[in-house]
Amino acid sequence: MSWLPDADPKPGDAKACDVIEQVIVPRARDLGGFEVRRALPAAGKQMIGPFIFFDQMGPAEFLIGQGIDVRPHPHIGLSTVTYLFDGEIMHRDSLGTELAIRPGALNLMTAGRGIVHSERTAPDVKATGPRLFGIQAWAALPKSHEENAPAFIHHTEAELPRIMGEGKRVRLIMGSMFGQTSPAQFPHDCVYAEAVLAPGAVLPLDSDYDERGIFIVSGEIDIAGETFGPGRLLVFRPGDRISILALTQSRLMIVGGEPMDGPRHIWWNFVSSSKERIDQAKEDWRQGRFDTVPGDAAEFIPLPD
Repeated sequence: MSWLPDADPKPGDAKACDVIEQVIVPRARDLGGFEVRRALPAAGKQMIGPFIFFDQMGPAEFLIGQGIDVRPHPHIGLSTVTYLFDGEIMHRDSLGTELAIRPGALNLMTAGRGIVHSERTAPDVKATGPRLFGIQAWAALPKSHEENAPAFIHHTEAELPRIMGEGKRVRLIMGSMFGQTSPAQFPHDCVYAEAVLAPGAVLPLDSDYDERGIFIVSGEIDIAGETFGPGRLLVFRPGDRISILALTQSRLMIVGGEPMDGPRHIWWNFVSSSKERIDQAKEDWRQGRFDTVPGDAAEFIPLPD
């Protein structure tokens, strides 16, 4: 997605649970029948591991003939991590990729020194009265990889490891967890997973990474006697093993990783360890020096004022 001007997420109510460092309440924005809730970046918390941007898209149900139409726009210095629960997005990029993103699959687009992409609802899908529900995260690239060549990988639902048992279904999207490793390659140590819990199921979360959090997509959970509902990003303190009890059928996104090699500047769709590099990217987009998207070059999102 393209970064849209919006109010920052706000801190949630203080909680007594010692293992929780911060509760972030995303701000919702209606984009015309399509709601987005942004959890990162937030006041006091720019990143969890490499994850610097975290948006819940929907759930949305469009009228027949409607859908999303995110025109071509640029990125540098990050990887977009798109994962859907429902619906479909047609992804096109300046590498020539044209692929439908569907539930349970991973689209990992690495911008590196620069890429352009669009995200739309295909005409045949618009004709059905489409739905859309999912998460798009941005993972900042380490300094050593910020200027690498752009790349795109796709892993189907069947390719991503699935851990099941005792009322838990965990799909490992990136990194390693519960003895399994995702095939998705990313140049910074991190983990990203979807967990669906039946009522009464307990999900253990070890202290494998210094920075960890969970985003509650739906349901209600208990952590150390405190109850949390949907639309909350819980940021955990390092070092503690955590047990998450599902009070109702719940869906969580697990994010984590080692601390990044310094803070990042973020402006519009650009992420970089250098403010000067972002200024260069602004001028490159303004002057038309980015590559275009084959089959979708007739329009684009202009540089914000």
